[in-house]
This record gives sequence, structure tokens and C-alpha cells, in this order.
Amino acid sequence: MSSTISIILILVLAIACFVLIILLLGKRSTKQLKINGPKADHSARDVGNFYNDQTNNFLKVYGEVIQAFRTTDVTKLLDYQIETIGFEEGQRVLDAGCGVCGPARYFAKNAKVQVEAITISEDQVEKATKYISDKGLEGRVNVTHGDFHQLEEYYKSDSFDVVYFLESFGHATNHEQVLNSAWGMLKPGGKLYIKDLFIKEAAIESLSEDIQREVRNINDAYRYNVADLYEVLQFVRKKGYILSSVKTIDLPLEDFENLTISNDFQELTGINKIENLQEYVFPVDFFEITCIKPWNALEYGNSRYFLQNLFYMQMHNRKQEEL
Repeated sequence: MSSTISIILILVLAIACFVLIILLLGKRSTKQLKINGPKADHSARDVGNFYNDQTNNFLKVYGEVIQAFRTTDVTKLLDYQIETIGFEEGQRVLDAGCGVCGPARYFAKNAKVQVEAITISEDQVEKATKYISDKGLEGRVNVTHGDFHQLEEYYKSDSFDVVYFLESFGHATNHEQVLNSAWGMLKPGGKLYIKDLFIKEAAIESLSEDIQREVRNINDAYRYNVADLYEVLQFVRKKGYILSSVKTIDLPLEDFENLTISNDFQELTGINKIENLQEYVFPVDFFEITCIKPWNALEYGNSRYFLQNLFYMQMHNRKQEEL
């Protein structure tokens, strides 16, 4: 009798443990979904085809600066970006996902930088080339057709002072690969700048599913892959970038366009049209991320970046006199 009871107790305990493991795995899976977010199912070629089809519509609504988070007077946005990125005269910079080179041309003219620009859309290359010629900026802005996942196929390594993404980073099918590719382009001490939308953190748990659903809609409609901020920061730190700042976009409220331009585009094209704004859950936040590719040399790192240099020495088994 006692042995039967023991067997029953063992079975009950085993079942309880099994249920507990399932519950823990379920919580872990939910957390992982929250961290990684919904992923887009598209290729770089799909992004190119989207812009081949839609660039004329973007130009009708957005003009030549295709950014949703913007000022009503778009020159105020571009002046803000010149200051925030910190362009210096004579720098060689890379516009990754350049559209029709609206910002690139403005930066070349007003910040006096040399801009290499890349887009996956053949139509955008054709239009950008004409705009560059019309403004007499040949040689100061060069546009290339290509995929910013493989920047090393188009440019020499360690050759840019700045690599920037202006609401183009979210088109990446692999965010980590793009960050690694940008690293290869930057000179030591060079700057990476990203301005984009990121998955919103639900203030109320019941809104999580709504946010995930709307992010999927954005991804599907615009061939996007809205990034998870925490995941991107993990990739940045893993690669070895110095994380300089993560911040909201500090445009004066009176200058802010308030995203109505996105509604205008949706009305024109029918793409991801929002039928009921009263019940719509806004699924993203806009942030700026600024990173620096460190100097792995002690004469540059003894003050601000010495910890990164010491880590580099440890990882590569280097001695101080070798740096």
C-alpha cells in the first residue's frame, strides 16, 4: 500500500515539474518575442522593387526628403541633422539608403562634405543622378545602386568619416549584418548615425498584441523590418562600437510636422491605410543612435576610450607596444 502511494506521489511530482517547465518556457518565449519583435519577410530586392514602384508617389507627398519624422519646413530638419551628426567640412560620408539624394545634396552644399550615396532602387538612382546633375553637384555627391548589407562590395574599408541612415535602417533584412558592414566602412574614430523608428514598449501589457500587429502591418506594407531598440544596442556593443548617445529627436514642437504626411501618403496610395485613428495604437518610437568606431591605439584612448582599447588588447592578445 505504501509503495503504491509512493508511486502516485512520484507521478504527481513529475507531472507538476513538467507543467512548471512548460510554464517557464512559455514565459521565456513570450519575453523573446517581445525582445525580437515581429520580423519582416522580405529581401533587399523586394525593397528595391517597392521603391521602383512607389518613389513617384513618395515625391508627390514627401518631396525629395523621404523621412516621416520631420519638420514642416524640411530645411530645419536637415540643418538639425547636420548639427546632430556633426559633419565637418571636407569629410567623406556615406548615405546608406539615400532615396533620391535629397539630404545628400543638401549636406554636400551646406555642410561641404563629400557624399557617397547608395540605394537598392534603380529608379531612385536614375532620379538622384538627374537631381545631382541639375544642381551641379557631380563629384560632390555620387550615387551607387547596391545593397547596404554588403557595403564592402562597393567601397574601400576604413574610408568614411561618417556612415548615416535616415529612416533607411529599418529596411534591413538583417540589422546586425548592416551594422557590421558599416563598421568596415568607417575610419577609426568614425561616426555611425541612425535615425529611425523602433518597436514601442507597451505601457499597458494588453496593448502588446496591438503593437505587434501594427508593426507587422508596417513591415508588410513598406517592406520594412522595424527594429527592436534593445537588440540593436546589443549588436552595437557586441561589434565594439562606442555607444555615444541614444535619444529622442529633439525637434522644437512648433516645427514638428506631426506625421500627418504619412497619412497623406496612405490616402494617395492606399498602403497600410488607417481606417479608424481613434482606435489606432501607434506602434513605434523614433530615436537617434550615435556610435563611434574606436581608435585601437593608446595615444587616442588613454582618456575617453581606454577601456575599449584594453578590451581590444585582451581579445587580440596584443601588447601595448604593438598598438
